[in-house]
Amino acid sequence: MVDHLANTEINSQRIAAVENCFGASGQPLSLPGRVLLGEGILTKECRKKPKPRIFFLFNDILVYGSIIINKRKYNSQHIIPLEDVTLETLPDTLQMKNRWMIKTSKKSFVVSAASLTERKEWISHLEECIKHLLTKTGRQPCREHAAPWIPDKATDICMRCTHTKFSTLTRRHHCRKCGFVVCADCSRHRFLMPRLSPKPLRVCNLCYRQLLAEEKKEAEADRGQAEPIRSAVGYEPSSGDDSDKSDDEKAEQWPADTEFYTSAVSWSSFHS
Repeated sequence: MVDHLANTEINSQRIAAVENCFGASGQPLSLPGRVLLGEGILTKECRKKPKPRIFFLFNDILVYGSIIINKRKYNSQHIIPLEDVTLETLPDTLQMKNRWMIKTSKKSFVVSAASLTERKEWISHLEECIKHLLTKTGRQPCREHAAPWIPDKATDICMRCTHTKFSTLTRRHHCRKCGFVVCADCSRHRFLMPRLSPKPLRVCNLCYRQLLAEEKKEAEADRGQAEPIRSAVGYEPSSGDDSDKSDDEKAEQWPADTEFYTSAVSWSSFHS
């Protein structure tokens, strides 16, 4: 089906429509051989609270973004190569049902569908595309994944020291290595993890010690020829999910009866 639709006029028109919805804020998506297979709205577990996001599945990438006007305007475009994706089905929670995790080497996050059937369809389509792409390229599945960030509202205290209580003045931070919600005192260090960022990232004290130990071990294995320790000490404001930047944030808790997904919107496959 993909080979049949590649480079056809209808496929080009559909990809162009997605590009137009993202406008100048998005990257070009049209490439020879790329096919748009389907789209849908999923609920993404963001740092502050779950939010609806538009997702587009292509035969080689997964694209998602924030919804400004559905079918007309999106922003905060993210492009994920499917070669880097691993999926993991998750159990339901009081707030979210039909969940699964999208894991990549640079970023991992949880999404939920409006129904169990929709989740099965998404996962089935994704796995089929990933399998086909890995077979075509000869690459092995990704084995190392970024830790998903635990939502702010999941804890009122630091998950490392377990005694610092968060408040308006005591801010939450996230360790980029383990994803835990931690206080400033428990995340004073930064460490360079090239797989995630070209700049040193905030890590909790425990992960910092582990990373130093791993680096020392690698240095010894290389007989003293390793690079210097790439770390720094300092502070930075909490910087959460970048797709949240344009959204109004409120400090409310997650009531158990809140609906975070719309049952009227489901996976739509362009080609049955």
